[in-house]
Amino acid sequence: MRLRLVRHATLILEYGRRRFIVDPMLDDAGARPAIQNSPNPRNNPLVPLPEPPVDIVKDVEAILVTHTHSDHWDETAARVLAKDLPFFGQVEDQDKFQSQGFTRAQPIPESTMWEGIEINRTNGRHGTGEIAKALAPVSGFVLRADGEPTLYIAGDTIWCEEVSEALQRYQPDCIVVNAGGARFLEGDPITMTADDVVALCNAAPRAQVVAVHMEAINHCLLTRSDLAFQLEAARLGARVAIPADGEWIRR
Repeated sequence: MRLRLVRHATLILEYGRRRFIVDPMLDDAGARPAIQNSPNPRNNPLVPLPEPPVDIVKDVEAILVTHTHSDHWDETAARVLAKDLPFFGQVEDQDKFQSQGFTRAQPIPESTMWEGIEINRTNGRHGTGEIAKALAPVSGFVLRADGEPTLYIAGDTIWCEEVSEALQRYQPDCIVVNAGGARFLEGDPITMTADDVVALCNAAPRAQVVAVHMEAINHCLLTRSDLAFQLEAARLGARVAIPADGEWIRR
């Protein structure tokens, strides 16, 4: 398995001899306004892509989208990705994908098989209380295939019972977490904070963790350096990779 952080939560994933793009946000830097009612009011995305969108999507064989908030699925992605690619997502988003012309959009209520790869949908909480209800639904995915590590892409979630249940059920070897401590001006964080990442590491002591979803959207306040500092303090620095945009990680 190899995965590349493109930017934010966008990944290129090579798994089971297939090449996925995960949560593609491919707009130019500054193309969209700041997220309303949130800190740091700068246009999004905050940083450019490491290369042009057409180069990023080259050779992609399948699409995997955890949910359709604009920082995980945007207009540029809908335009540049081939409409006949296999496309996996949560049930609630399938009408949107089909209306955009994707002819092979396939909902995953629980699990599916594709090209020898088992794809399982997991639950999460995109915040707490009424904010979480307003931002729902969101999903994560667990991938399993012969000869590959079990990979858990947690999606936009805080540390919660649903994530703990996924860890216990699937025993992943590698976990991608959306950090950044994203938040609005009111309420609790809606993605993982440093404390959440520490809790996840402690709950899955044998797993390699990859932390993404930082420094690209205006309401994500936890930086890479801050997360690294807090992980070192918790003696977890060696367990968590914090890739730069464009960086590949092999497992």
